[in-house]
Amino acid sequence: MADDLAEQIRAFVGDDPNVGEIRMFGGTCFTLNGNMMVGTLKHGALLVRVGEEQEPAALALPGARRMDLTGREMKGFIMVAPDKLDDRAIESWIAMASRFVGPMPPKTGSARQK
Repeated sequence: MADDLAEQIRAFVGDDPNVGEIRMFGGTCFTLNGNMMVGTLKHGALLVRVGEEQEPAALALPGARRMDLTGREMKGFIMVAPDKLDDRAIESWIAMASRFVGPMPPKTGSARQK
């Protein structure tokens, strides 16, 4: 499941030289300029970094809930249920994450560039 979702994400981010990939949370984490943007989780959910400002709007979307992998919720990070991830939804989540992560200062050496 996570591998299929990663392939879908790759199709949307294309050949962007600012996007990298690292293994994380049992799936693949996609970074923008070295900053975590979206990722796949081993059970097929999408992990999205939206920031605290966009979080209320994100939580109102179908299948969304705050990230709680360790039993403790993390503000600004959203998990999206696999059954709510059609192509349109994935593209929309990537766009939301990009709006938050894009303005961040680049990190170096944190992700393998494609």
